[in-house]
Amino acid sequence: MNRSRITGVILAGGLGRRMGGLDKGLQALRGRPMVAWVIERFGPQVDELLINANQNGERYATFGHRVVADQIPDFAGPLAGLHTALTVATHPLIATAPCDSPFLPTDLVVRLLQALTVQGADLAVVRTLDRPQPVFCLCRRQLLPSLTEFFDSGGRKADHWQAAQKMVEVAFDDQAEAFANINTRDELGYWEEG
Repeated sequence: MNRSRITGVILAGGLGRRMGGLDKGLQALRGRPMVAWVIERFGPQVDELLINANQNGERYATFGHRVVADQIPDFAGPLAGLHTALTVATHPLIATAPCDSPFLPTDLVVRLLQALTVQGADLAVVRTLDRPQPVFCLCRRQLLPSLTEFFDSGGRKADHWQAAQKMVEVAFDDQAEAFANINTRDELGYWEEG
């Protein structure tokens, strides 16, 4: 199938407040950093892979992918990571996934791309059951001016910006558990045993 090339970005730019200030992507799960799990599942789905990190950049670089920091200051959230990816990506489509979702679906990007294409949308976002998952999305690089304007006006919440775009939600009810994210040490302990 002839398709547009895709840049993927793993969002690892947060402060890890709920993890006690630890860098979530670098926390070990079953003997490997969580980001390594995400790279393994997400990397093969895209043509270029970036890691968005605002601290420990040298450690993230050891995974063999380009590390990019937020261009929006003050740890402005996952949308700031998307903003950076839209700015530096070499491909016309950008897919995002967080560093703390080690079990994400291996068909994530192809399903988002199909919906984006069929609906003629600019943005495809995962929905599980009745819950949107705004950090799992695929969008066109041409949305950069809109996102920049959103930040310039004080916006920060991903779902608020996404709702203003030509968006399609993509149901992943069949794999809802694949979007489990690990935010706390207790959750890490739960999945460590699982």
